[in-house]
Amino acid sequence: MEWFNIFGLIFVVVIMIPNIIFAVKCKEGFENRWNNKAIEVFEQIGRFGCFGFMIFNIPGTWFGWWSDEAFAVYLIIDTLLIALYCAIWVICWKKTSVFRALALSVIPSVIFLFSGVMSRSILLIITSVLSAPSHILISYKNTK
Repeated sequence: MEWFNIFGLIFVVVIMIPNIIFAVKCKEGFENRWNNKAIEVFEQIGRFGCFGFMIFNIPGTWFGWWSDEAFAVYLIIDTLLIALYCAIWVICWKKTSVFRALALSVIPSVIFLFSGVMSRSILLIITSVLSAPSHILISYKNTK
């Protein structure tokens, strides 16, 4: 099943767990106080693209890992980054700060870009490059 990445699915689900819990417990926590429709559109297209292309490998745009070792590096680095992401959620749960906003937007951006490079997924690289700057900017502007 080269078209389906079970590890990508697991990574996306784990990334989403603290976001869903936060959204349920702190409904006011996701208020977007900085309104820039163009940036928001880029961020949303990039975000959903990243989620989709982490899970689904589109033939002709995905070329797989260079080697078994590269695949192992992908699994290890993504797992460590996701563990760090979840740890920051736990540690900074009630704290609204620039650190939290940037950490919780930079880490997933790195995960998606790194995953795209390691799996040689052109669409994941493109959507992560589209999403990262806009997601980081929105997160930063919302904490100021």
